[in-house]
Amino acid sequence: MRELVEVLAKALVDHPEEVVVTEKETEKATVIELRVASSDMGKVIGKQGRIAKAIRSLVKAAASGDEKKVVVEILQ
Repeated sequence: MRELVEVLAKALVDHPEEVVVTEKETEKATVIELRVASSDMGKVIGKQGRIAKAIRSLVKAAASGDEKKVVVEILQ
């Protein structure tokens, strides 16, 4: 899942070299943290959060076979 988020984010931003994606495992969920340059934050979130919601939907669909829940967090 980490690779999927990384590819999607790098395609959206102006500074792909500053995209950092980390993955953390908990008992019930996998948390994927996405960090981008502050100037690219709006491009990743989108108007009214539509792009962020689309990224989360794609990750959820890709992880539908897994037993664990996958959460995508966009951090500054």
